Parts: sequence; C-alpha cells; structure tokens
Amino acid sequence: MGTGQNGSDAPPATGQRDLLDMPHDAVAVVSARGIVVSWTCGARALLGYAAEEIVERSGARLLVLAGDSLRLAGIVERCREGKGWSGLIALRHRDGRRIEADLRVSASFGIGGEECFLVSAREQLPQWTMRQSVLDGFLTRSPIGMAVMDPQLRYLWLNDTLEQFGGVPRDQRLGRRLGELLPGLQAETLEALMRKVMVTGIPVTDYEYEGWSWADPHRRHAYSSSFFPLVDALGEVAGICYLVLDITERWYARRLLAMVNDAGNQVGRTLDVMQTAQELAEFAVPRFADFAVVDLLEPVLSLEGHGAWLSDAGPATARLGMRRAGLSSVREGCPESVAQIGERVDFIPPPHDLNLLVDGDPIFTPVLDPSDELWVSEEPVRAARMREFGLHSMIAVPMRARNTVLGLTTFVRSLNPVPFHPDDVLLARELVARAALCVDNARRYTREHTAAVTLQRSLLPHALSGGTAMEVASSYLPAHATGGVGGDWFDVIPLSGARVGLVVGDVVGHGIAAAATMGRLRTAVQTLADMEMPPDELLAHLDDLVLRLSEEEPDGEAADQTVTPFLGATCLYAVYDPVTRVCTLARAGHPPPVVISPEGQVMFPELPAGPPLGLGGVAFEATEIELAENSLLGLYTDGLVEGVDRDMGMGMARLGRLLSRRGPDLETLCATAAQQLVPKPQLDDIALLLARTHELGADRVASWDVPLDPAAVGELRSRATRKVIDWGYGELAVTTELVVSELVTNAIRYGSPPLRLRLIRASRLTCEVSDGSSTAPRLRHARSTDEGGRGLFLVAQLAHRWGARYTTGGKIIWAEQEIPPER
Repeated sequence: MGTGQNGSDAPPATGQRDLLDMPHDAVAVVSARGIVVSWTCGARALLGYAAEEIVERSGARLLVLAGDSLRLAGIVERCREGKGWSGLIALRHRDGRRIEADLRVSASFGIGGEECFLVSAREQLPQWTMRQSVLDGFLTRSPIGMAVMDPQLRYLWLNDTLEQFGGVPRDQRLGRRLGELLPGLQAETLEALMRKVMVTGIPVTDYEYEGWSWADPHRRHAYSSSFFPLVDALGEVAGICYLVLDITERWYARRLLAMVNDAGNQVGRTLDVMQTAQELAEFAVPRFADFAVVDLLEPVLSLEGHGAWLSDAGPATARLGMRRAGLSSVREGCPESVAQIGERVDFIPPPHDLNLLVDGDPIFTPVLDPSDELWVSEEPVRAARMREFGLHSMIAVPMRARNTVLGLTTFVRSLNPVPFHPDDVLLARELVARAALCVDNARRYTREHTAAVTLQRSLLPHALSGGTAMEVASSYLPAHATGGVGGDWFDVIPLSGARVGLVVGDVVGHGIAAAATMGRLRTAVQTLADMEMPPDELLAHLDDLVLRLSEEEPDGEAADQTVTPFLGATCLYAVYDPVTRVCTLARAGHPPPVVISPEGQVMFPELPAGPPLGLGGVAFEATEIELAENSLLGLYTDGLVEGVDRDMGMGMARLGRLLSRRGPDLETLCATAAQQLVPKPQLDDIALLLARTHELGADRVASWDVPLDPAAVGELRSRATRKVIDWGYGELAVTTELVVSELVTNAIRYGSPPLRLRLIRASRLTCEVSDGSSTAPRLRHARSTDEGGRGLFLVAQLAHRWGARYTTGGKIIWAEQEIPPER
C-alpha cells in the first residue's frame, strides 16, 4: 500500500493518466507521536511532498489548523477505541495552497512496538455551478412547457413554451386555475390528476390527451403531460410542477395507423359489393366524419362489365352513371342525403366532372360555402342541405383499385365544429384505398361466383320425372363455405321398358373445378345409361373416365395453381324395373341407400361398397332387391348424414326416422328431412333424392312366346294389334303392327331361342322382343335393288326411339311410341 522511506519517488506522469480514471487516495502511516512512517505516490500527488521530504518527520506541517490540539486528541482517542474516524479537514500543499480533503483515519495498530494509524485522504472537488441567467434561459426557452401550481392548483410560474401552447398570456394565467383558462383542454381530468399527485406524492408521467387551445383554435392538438409534487424542507407538498410536450404529429400518425388497422378489420368482412360499401360509410361515421356516402359506378354493381379502366377517360367515362351503395350519418335517417341506397346519383363536387374519378386527386374543401355560385347553380338541392344541416367541411376521394375506376367516397363534417385538416386527407385516401381493394375483390368474386353458380345450376337437372315407374323429389343444399358451388349431383334417367335409372354422386372438392367435373360425370352417366349398361358396368366405365380426367390435370412447376386438382368421386347408381319391382344397385365408395317399406320399416341394403371412382383396377358388384309397391327409396350424399357430430351411423338412423313418417307428400318430406338434418349451413354440399316406387300390373303388360317359325309372325302381329286397341290406342295399331312384324321377323331370322314378345303400356307404348343371342343388331341402309335389310330402318322411322339392351340370357330389341294425349 505504501512505499515507506525507500519507496519510489517518481511522480506519476500526468500525460499518461486516463482522463476517465478516478483519482487515487493519498495514503500514509502516522505514529501516535505525529511522525510520518510511510508515504505513497498518491500522497505525493495530492500534497506535493516527496517521500524523503516527509518520512521520519512531523506531519503537523501538513495541517492548516495545526494548533487545534483538542480536535486531534479526540480523533486519536476514538481511533484507539477501534472505531476509526472520517471527516473533512484542511490540508496544506507543499506550495502553500489550501486543499479541502475527505480524511479517513483507521483504528490504531502497532508497528515495531510503536502505535500507528493509517491515514487516507481524497481532495473534495468543487460542485458544478452555473449562472442564474443560464438556468433562467433553460427554463424559459425549453421546448417542453413547464409550470408550477400552488396547492389550490393556481399558476405560480410558467415558461414561454407553455404560454405559447395555450395561447393565454402569462399575466392572465398567474393566480388562476387551468379550468378557468382552457375549458376545452380536459381541465377537469388534468386537475384531478394533480390532486391525486398531491395526496399520494406519486408522480404521473406521459399522460396523453387531446384538446383545444386558444393558440390554434381551428385544430385539435395532442399533448403528453407529467406531474410531480414539489416538496419543501419539512417534507410537505408545497405545490405541483407539470411538464407538457406537444405530440400532435405523433398522435395523428398513431391515430392514422390505428384507424387504418381498424378499417382492415371492419371493412370488407364479406365478399359483397354493397355490404362492403356500407361498411366503409359506417366505419367513417362518427369517428372521422359526420356524414359519409359511397357512390359506385353502375357497371361495378351490375356485374355486367368489369368497371371503368383508367385509360377509359373522356366522353365514354362521362356517360357512366353511379348508384348510392353506402350511406351513414350521425343524424338518424340520414336527412342530409339527397339519394338513398340503390338510387342513381350523379354527384361530383363542382366544378369537377366524372373525369375526376379517372385521373383526379382527392378533393379537399376545408370550408363549404352554400352560397357559392357553382354549388347554387349546379347542385341547388345539395347547397340547400348544406345550409340546413350546417355541412361545413368536405373530402371527396375517388375509389380506384387495380387500374379500375370504382366510384367516389365523400366525407362531410357538420356537428363536429372542427374542419378537416390536410392531414385528414391522407387518412381519407388510405381508408378509401383499402376499401376500394375490398370492393374490387367483392366485385370480382361476385362475378366469378355468379358464373360458377350459373354453371352448376345449368348442370343439375331442372325437372325430374320418374314416369309411371315412380314418383320422385329432390333437395339440394349448397355448401356455405364455397358460396353454393360444389360437386354433388343427382339425376333421374328414363330407360327402356318403363325402367328408371337413379344416380347420386359426390365429386371431391368444391368450387368451379368441382362443378365442371360434376357436369362431365353427369353427362357420362347419362350417356352410359342410354347405352343400357347395368349398374356395375356403368361404374366401371365411369371409373375409367375419372382416371383419364385425373391424368389430364396439370402438374409440375408449369401447373396453374388456381386449378383445383381432381382427386376422385363417389357414386351410387340404381335401376328400377316397375314390371318386376326389382331394383339393381351398385355403388363406388358412396353411402348405401335407405329403403322405407310401405309399413314404415327402415332398411339400409347391404351393398358391396366398391372403391371410390378414380382408383382403378377394382371391379364393382351389383345387388338386386325387390321393392314392394309404394316403397320409398332414398339416395343421398354424405354431407346429409354426417351432421355436426361427424357420426354417419347416427346420421343414417336419423334420416331413416325422418323418412318413415307418414302423411306429408314426397316434396314436403324431402325438403323437411334435409332442413331438419342440416338446420344450419355446413361445409359440404348436400343432395337428397327420394323415389316412391310403383308397379306396372298385368293390365299394363302383355307378353307372348315366339316360336322359331316365320308363319307365327302374322298371329303375333294380330294379337299385339288387338291388345293396343283394347288399351284404347287404336291410332297406334298400324305402326304397332309394322314394328312387331319387323322385330319378330328379325329375331326369328337372326336370334336364338327362347324368343318372347312383350308390350308395355306406361308413359310410352313399348314393344320388346327378346332372344337368347348376344349378337348386336345393326341398322342398315338398303339399296333400292336389295330385297331385304330395311327392317330396323323402318322401325327407326316409325318409333319415337329404339335400341337394344343385354341381359344375362341374351338381348332385348325395343321400340317406343308416343301415346297420344287423351281427348
């Protein structure tokens, strides 16, 4: 710690000392006799004596008050008690100047049998001071407003900045309260905060508020204030000091961001053009304006066009009209408005025209003058409303998005006495720009959605008829999430022999891609059904089609990401024969049908499930069930029975119970069942197809065996003709005679036994000839010199339609004739 007598005498080089280093204490060891025993470099730096000048000599010459023996005796006695001592003492430098030092003396200890003390000293540096003029300049010219209030919250002192903030001269403020001077500055709230600080002694910092002042009466300002108590020497609160900072620019920037953010959450919540426009108007009132209107161009609302492009300026644009799409006011009923929602408007603030919408900036009119000649001459009704309701400030902003003109949004103030400020134009522009994007999104979505819904509706059957075989009814509920565009479909297909084909299917996915795929599959089913394919073969061909559709989907980086990949479909196909009452069914990954007997018993036939369409390589199986007269057959998609609990078993049981109720007609039963099973919008499409079966009895069917003898053709022809006449269709006797003659002759000549002729009286008169051969008939166009080959050609000319279908025992050639209406 010390160097002793022989320690280093070299003073430290001041040039090598770091200016930021703390000064070292001066340390020395002094005996009880006052003789310096040890001297350090720090002591030399403080007092200027080298070690050889002071060691082994009396230290009394270092003290300014060397004769104060009583004080020194007291210090020595205290240190001998082991307590040590510290205090302020005056020391003398080697050059004679006085140094005030903090002195510390340790408890006594012994060195070589002599009592000694460790003494350390540090120079007491002078406190920083400044002139009163500098302090006064700092307080009065600070950019922060400052004031001192007495306990009654009256002004005692304020600086120049606060005087400028409030616009009230200093001499009028002193001795008066804030509420008496600036009533529009939330005076009651501020004074309540000051009282709280006086009571609790806890400062309040950065309290932000908005208010009005005499300094700028036409614009609201924002301030940040801090309050803290002034405490006297006795610890009593003698008043309040408060600091004020004008944060108007920051306040409005934050308000702009907050309002724009809120607008993003509240405007454009739906993909509806009118609703979005109304949301913008309601958002602006009253937080920004007292009256707001949104006028959109008619092509935007009609969806017939694509809006007005920005390049369409000139006369063409000038001819475009607008309609009011959004309207809101602080006054009930919007009495300021000249037009109501949906009405045609042509308002553009004078002297502008519709070209403003194409290339114009927002129109900012801080002060509206209802007596202005342009308003009086061009907009007399609106000028009168301005005068009647005190409309005094306006901002009109063109609505544009994606290079498309949409309309005009107008904001007006009336009850709010503060006119719009130039900063408000930025806010209005941002609000309208965001809303314009939402309007354009809604317009584009509505146009595309309308096209998609139109496509889907055109692909679904418009009218269903089961003929005499069955009564049919259907219900279709679109998916809520996709706006009514999905891939569920159903159909009723009339087949030969009074039979009816029923089909229901579900394409994976939603949207226009699913609807288009559904249309292709429905068309394919109709084509395959017209080819008289049994259900299992029809599904096999449909499966091949789905595989080809999947292979056509784009892939890789060049694929259009907007196209929904086609993943597959499910399908159930059933054919009901009213003569035999046999229903043949096959399904491809689809839920089984529900059958309700005439007695109300519910059954879900156990059909082989089959894989969904699009997997390929798996065969489908058909099942035959016999249905009693007036049985109810229900085909549906999975969305109907999944429900909110996603339990298809429970949903199928609920469906069975609903369909087993007696009383309602089929249309009512179908609609009621769908509504009760799905009471609110779901994420999936829903289709339900109901069919009540009928039987064609013996009075509607006649059949005869056909021998392999050409001579039997005449007898069979006569029997068929008499039966047609007995049924009351005498006008069809001749054509029936010719059709029977040609079909029977053709079967005898080219077919294999057994042969049979059958007439069916249903919605049409059908003539069928079956044989055991699977050879397909071929329509020939015989030459004039040929003696035969005109049979099927003649049948095709006489019949409404004709064809062939294959059975397990051979084939059936059939021909249908239209039954004349009853007179």
